[in-house]
Amino acid sequence: MSKFSPAYEILAESLLAQGIDIETVKTALKAQAVETPSWGYANSGTRFKAFAWPGAAVTTRQKIDDAAVVHKMTGIAPSVAIHIPWDKPEDGDYVAMREYAEEKGVRIGAVNPNVFQDNEYRLGSFGNPWQGVQARALEHMLECCDIMARTGSDLLSLWFADGTNYAGQDSLRGRKRRFEDNLRQVYDHLPENGRLLLEYKLFEPAFYSTDVPDWGTSYALCLKLGKRAQVLVDLGHHAQGVNIEQIVAFLLDEGRLGGFHFNNRKYADDDLMVGTVNPFELFLIYCELTAAALGEAEPGRATAMKVAYMIDQSHNIEGKIAPMIFSVLNCQDAYAKSLIVPRGKLAEAQCAGEVLAAHRILVEAYRTDVRPLLAQVRGEMGAPIDPVAAYNASGYEEQIRKERGLAATSGGFQ
Repeated sequence: MSKFSPAYEILAESLLAQGIDIETVKTALKAQAVETPSWGYANSGTRFKAFAWPGAAVTTRQKIDDAAVVHKMTGIAPSVAIHIPWDKPEDGDYVAMREYAEEKGVRIGAVNPNVFQDNEYRLGSFGNPWQGVQARALEHMLECCDIMARTGSDLLSLWFADGTNYAGQDSLRGRKRRFEDNLRQVYDHLPENGRLLLEYKLFEPAFYSTDVPDWGTSYALCLKLGKRAQVLVDLGHHAQGVNIEQIVAFLLDEGRLGGFHFNNRKYADDDLMVGTVNPFELFLIYCELTAAALGEAEPGRATAMKVAYMIDQSHNIEGKIAPMIFSVLNCQDAYAKSLIVPRGKLAEAQCAGEVLAAHRILVEAYRTDVRPLLAQVRGEMGAPIDPVAAYNASGYEEQIRKERGLAATSGGFQ
């Protein structure tokens, strides 16, 4: 796109008047990367029902195909996370999986082990009181470290369903120590350039205690492991009303923010499309990330530059690929708005104790219509101006519905 639209020119002039260079903003937007999950392209469901979707991916190659389409439409989704054993190739050739992804224009991202679905994990994995089950979970984790090396991944993304349902069911301190011991062995087995991202969750499926229930527990465990262990923040894994952007700010400053699982929630871990329920919260989270990335003298800058932005959503009733595109676009929108915050003016208002002025500066950036800017960026990147509309018009949905049909199960869900 060489010609500027009138709306884009007006926005550029407005930003320039605030001391914001739109070319710098565009450069940052073009470098944005949001990872999509393989399981987001497969059938999924609630605890009550998995709703089959025509054309939903079943094989890992189909998931990679779909992820490649999302990247083609958005220009900013260059990697796909895999879940083991859901994405274990039939021939066990992970190098071939890596090569196939690269042929399609994407790469393999985070490797996600599964230690919550087999019957043996009824009482947990690393927290399980039985040594044999702990050993099985550890073996799987070490296998995933080896898979990282074969696929070119530098991220091991860990989430545990471990916990208890009843008081007295198990020793809480004992479970903590089991986690420390087993996580240490996983950490020591990481590839040389690999990072361990430790997720947490307040509750579900355990309802009395969860072994890694919050960011503080994850942070404490990571501190014991080493610098390559960092916290993974899932937007749905908190109590109601928790200030997630404050958690982000703290972890950035401590060098322990490793990544995100982007989604949205109304009540608990709803796994809805990111930016749909609380877009202002998403904007505020990006504001903290952008502020750290731009703060050259701040300790959080190096951490901010390596944060892994990943989507983790359960598309149960709305389709698969178009909702994934929409989620990526919502992240792009929030990031763009965070980039146009006049930080000099904001800092002045904050230092002067001008409470309302500081708040209004932030809110005005959030209310800015950045669609002309994003349209210009997409045009310059060779991506469709309206990615969702372009996908709907591409014929890909009709093609995969015809070729794949309706699968009863896939992606690990029953």
